[in-house]
Amino acid sequence: METTRVLQVDAFTDEPHTGNPAGVVPDADELSADQMQGIAAEMAVSETAFLRSSETADRRVRYFTPTQEVDLCGHATIGTFAHLHDEGLEPGTTTLETNVGVLEIDLAADGTVWMRQDDPTIREVDVGYDRVADALGVDRAALEGASADIPLAVASTGLPFLIVPITYLSDVGDADPDMAAIEALTDDVDATGVYLFTFDALEPESTLHGRMFAPGAGVPEDPVTGTASGAVAAYLDRFGAFDGDLPDELRLEQGHYVDRPGAVRVRLADGVQVGGRGVTVLDGSITVPAADEDDILEA
Repeated sequence: METTRVLQVDAFTDEPHTGNPAGVVPDADELSADQMQGIAAEMAVSETAFLRSSETADRRVRYFTPTQEVDLCGHATIGTFAHLHDEGLEPGTTTLETNVGVLEIDLAADGTVWMRQDDPTIREVDVGYDRVADALGVDRAALEGASADIPLAVASTGLPFLIVPITYLSDVGDADPDMAAIEALTDDVDATGVYLFTFDALEPESTLHGRMFAPGAGVPEDPVTGTASGAVAAYLDRFGAFDGDLPDELRLEQGHYVDRPGAVRVRLADGVQVGGRGVTVLDGSITVPAADEDDILEA
């Protein structure tokens, strides 16, 4: 048996036990894919990031959910670089090799991590308000009233989400989602999840308040979602939600209805950049069963 260092970092927050928890394994070069999958299952958070050396970038990372490897994860990236900042990584731009290519990560002096996302793609979808309202467990009139100028659409800056505006914060909080119906809906519109939001936010500095449901991806409700935040910001820009006066930075609050409040910062002036901080809440070691040498080389 071997042991390796493992951390839990709560992303998109400065407060422990809020935001979105991510596992981080800072030295995974000697771990096989099976070992990484086993650690992710034991961590039992939505994603765990495994840092490795790279021949094409400053670092390589692989992301695993408790059941499978995924190509990219926003909050686990934020959590990883929040940890590296704590370990002394200097502010500046660094490169990160992922399964989808090499990304640029900007680390600010205050520990804020900025992750550049893909160029946005946005398409309106022809789904009835009745179906969306039934799937989310919300009032149809509240959807129609909010969608007069900004329609239902699927937006992506790396992962596609059905963006659904609604009138009031109480409508967001009272949502009673039917997960099977949401999964069928997202399958039909080719989206990863549904992002329900209102401009009626809790904090005066926030742009909006959102909730994200992705049962088809194994995430009934995600506390604070970096990829969806980039997508909804691009959506708002595309449909002129700010009457041509786009803020320099948007602040998207999320997670309050699952007792994991956090906030995502988004900038659109130079592509879509999603930013946030993180706080380490666990730093220890985990026992890992030995792996065959061939398995390590394949990883």
